Amino acid sequence: MAKSNKKVLLVGETWMSSSTHFKGFDQFGSVTFHSGAEPLMKALEGSAFDLTHMPAHEAVEKMPFDMEGLNAYDAILLSDIGANSLLLHPDVWLRGTTVPNRLQLLKQWTEAGGGLAMIGGYFSFQGIDGKARWHRTAVEDVLPVECLPYDDRLEVPEGFRAAVEANSRHPVLQGLDGEWPVLLGANEVRVRQRPDVEVLARLPEAQGGHPLLVTGEYGKGRTLVWTSDVSPHWLPASFSDWPGYATLWRNALGWLTRS
Repeated sequence: MAKSNKKVLLVGETWMSSSTHFKGFDQFGSVTFHSGAEPLMKALEGSAFDLTHMPAHEAVEKMPFDMEGLNAYDAILLSDIGANSLLLHPDVWLRGTTVPNRLQLLKQWTEAGGGLAMIGGYFSFQGIDGKARWHRTAVEDVLPVECLPYDDRLEVPEGFRAAVEANSRHPVLQGLDGEWPVLLGANEVRVRQRPDVEVLARLPEAQGGHPLLVTGEYGKGRTLVWTSDVSPHWLPASFSDWPGYATLWRNALGWLTRS
C-alpha cells in the first residue's frame, strides 16, 4: 500500500491593503489582496506533504473549534497572523457569546502529538507594536521560545546570513551545507532553557546572535520556530529561489510530523 502524504495546514500569510489615489481634482480608492504563501506552496509541490492554505481572514471563522478538526492535520504552521484572529470570533466580538478557545485547543493538540510551528512576520510572536499578542498565551506555552512583551521586530536592511550550528546533526539541517542567502529581518525571541530545545541557526553575533531556527518538544508533539519570514520583505526572492529553501521546509515538516 502506498504511503499517504502528511497533511499540513498553513494559517495566515495574507493581508489586504487599501489605497487612495489622487488625480488632480479627483480621487478614488482601491483594495488589494496579498498573499505571501506562494513560495512555500511551490517549495512543497510534489513532496510528501499536502499543504492547505487558510488565509488570515478565513481563519477567524474557519480555524477548527475542536480536536477532531485539528486532527485532520499532521502539522499546523502559524504564519503572520495575530492571536486576536483566533480569539475574537464574530460570536465573541459582535454578539457577546462564548466559543471554544482555539489557542488552548492548539496547545492540547500539540501535547497529544501534533506538530506546531510559528513562522516570523509582522503579526507573529509579538510583532509590530506588540500587536500580534502571542505573549502569555497557550500557544506560547508550546513553543521552544518565549515571546517578548513588546515590539520584537529585528529590521536588518543591510541583510544577514544565518549562522548555522555547524556541529548539529539535526534532521532539519540535512542537505543544507554551505552559505545561506541573505535575509532582511526576523522577530526577536528568547530561547527556553530545556533539554529538548535546540537552536539550529541564529543571526550572526555582530547582528545580535538572535535565534532564527529552533526546535523543541511539547508532550508527545514537536514544535519549531523560524523567526524570519517565508517570503518578502524579510525573505527575499533570492532565498526562496535557492534550492535549500525547499530542502529546509521539507526537512522541517518531515521532522515535525515524524516522517
